[in-house]
Amino acid sequence: MDRWKGRVALVTGASVGIGAAIAKSLVQHGMKVVGCARNVEQIEKLAAECVSSGFSGTLIPYKCDLSVEDDMLSMFSWIKVQHQGVDVCINNAGLALPEPLLSGKTSGWRTMMDVNVIALSVCTREAYQSMKEQNIDDGHIININSMSGHRVVNNAGIHFYTASKYAVTALTEGLRQELREAKTHIRATCISPGLVETEFAYRLLSKNQEKAAATYKSIKCLQAADIANAVVYVLSAPPHVQIGDIQMRPVEQLT
Repeated sequence: MDRWKGRVALVTGASVGIGAAIAKSLVQHGMKVVGCARNVEQIEKLAAECVSSGFSGTLIPYKCDLSVEDDMLSMFSWIKVQHQGVDVCINNAGLALPEPLLSGKTSGWRTMMDVNVIALSVCTREAYQSMKEQNIDDGHIININSMSGHRVVNNAGIHFYTASKYAVTALTEGLRQELREAKTHIRATCISPGLVETEFAYRLLSKNQEKAAATYKSIKCLQAADIANAVVYVLSAPPHVQIGDIQMRPVEQLT
């Protein structure tokens, strides 16, 4: 990770869970991390923790609504002015709403597409343009996907979410191909976790918190730090190594 010290990473959805763990880990490895979310108070607390822990990097909170394109464009403009641009983009933000295909609300479907697919694509485009402007040829774009981007489970509440994650799988491979055509050494990687003990299930099952808690008690789940470790592994790979996708499940998870 030495070559990333002092360089700039953007982590979306950095206020809680996997995003917060990734941001903390990259700061620990000496990177300047712009952590964005709609709620920056938790990122500000994490930034203070990083300082008190004596980490060599810096966490910079930035308030951004990823469902609003102007917010994202303003964020990239701000990063350019304040930090020259990005070297690494971690598209972590994502959400699942319990909206089945036969009875779900269109508004819920749109929200999932806006955050899970459109926001990821906008940040990817802007990150690439930022790297190109800076003549960065060794940048990295990492999409935090899901095992739901690789198989369909028999659960009506997450079928549309699953479709959005299949899109992330396709977008990551499409990005890899376009980067090759552009004759750049910027890399694209997808990390696809199974069940991770975060706030995810509590949000998905907001009307049944007991069921959400039971989800995480059923098996020994992955922790947010496990995904952060995978990000560090990907970034630590030699520049000539292209890691396409890491699929990671708890040992006890069947599907």
